[in-house]
Order: sequence, then C-alpha cells, then structure tokens
Amino acid sequence: MWLLRLPGVYRPQADTRLLLSALRDAGLGRSARALDLCTGSGVAAIAAARGGARQVTAVDRYLPAVFSARFNARVRGLPVRVLHGGLTAVHGQFDLITANPPYVPSPSVEPAQGAAMAWDAGLDGRRCLDELCERAADLLAPDGTMLIVHSALCGIEATLESLRDKGLKSSVVARATEPFGPVMRSRIEYLEDAGLIEPGERTEELVVIRADRIER
Repeated sequence: MWLLRLPGVYRPQADTRLLLSALRDAGLGRSARALDLCTGSGVAAIAAARGGARQVTAVDRYLPAVFSARFNARVRGLPVRVLHGGLTAVHGQFDLITANPPYVPSPSVEPAQGAAMAWDAGLDGRRCLDELCERAADLLAPDGTMLIVHSALCGIEATLESLRDKGLKSSVVARATEPFGPVMRSRIEYLEDAGLIEPGERTEELVVIRADRIER
C-alpha cells in the first residue's frame, strides 16, 4: 500500500504487519466504531475503514503523522477522522481499538520529541502501555475488542495482568520474532545494563495482545 509519510513519520514495518494480521483475524463488524491510537501514517485506520467500520477515529501526538494520516485517508475517500493528541483527545467508546504505541525502552526520562515520539517509551518501555491499559476498559464499548502490539521486552505478563485487573479478557493472539532495528541496535548497551536483554541478544519477540470487554 502506498502511503504518504512526512519526514519523521513512523514507517509501517514488522509490528505494523503483525497488528494488521491480527485485525483481519478479529473479524471487524460492519457497523463497528473503530479507534486507531498512535496512528502514524494511518495504515491501521485505513484497514479498519476498508474492513467496513462505519466510523473510524485515528489519533497521534506527532503533528506530521496527523497530516500524513489525513491525506492518506482522504485520497482514498475513506471516512477517517484524525485527531492531534494522546489519549486525552479521545472521548466516547469504541467497538474496536488498535494501537501500535511507543514501546522501546529509553535511557532518557525526558518526554520524547519529534520522530522519537513514535518509539521512545521511558526506562522500561511501558510509559504509554501502562496509560493505555489503564484507559482500556473505559474506551471499549460492551463486547468491544482492543488489539495492542508491543515488544516482549516491555513485559507481556504486565500487559495481560493490567488489562485483566480492569475486568477485560486478555490473551496473546499473534507472535513474531524479528531482528533488532536501528533504534534497538543503538541502545544495546543500555538494554543489557538494564537487564532487559541478555548479552549478545539481537532479536525481539513482538506480540499482539487482544483485550475483550465481555458483557454477561
């Protein structure tokens, strides 16, 4: 799929492909209200709209990503509303939520700026993941589904347990092992010193975690 990406906008890659595969497997309902968090170029929002969602909202904190996603949806004639901001910009509930949040551990405690907003996620990589898990139950409509992709380095069990603590049924629905990309390779010393990877480890497992709000 051709996509406009303004400078610094996250390029769809292995984690994106894994998320899109899980989205296809989820079987999006034709009347679904969909939300794509950390949309980047808007690829998952576009996939949801093409899959039949009647209403799609996409959100990103990086302004060039917002402009890119708006263009990519508009040129395809798709009804995708793209907002600038984080979770606080989102209101209402959704039948489907997709998220490819920042999850790369960073040696800096300062908030990320520019293109790094797409990957820098605090010392343990969970700064955005924890916020997302905290809000998940409120954002999901009854019987709604959330799909989150992230690295196993951030703690799979931490995500599963946090979602379950909010009353959501959660499980890993997709996995893939990938070699480190440029950002991870540039942080090998920090990752080893922090005990996040073993000495010599140069691959990471990506996972998609599904959370369902089950109404009884």
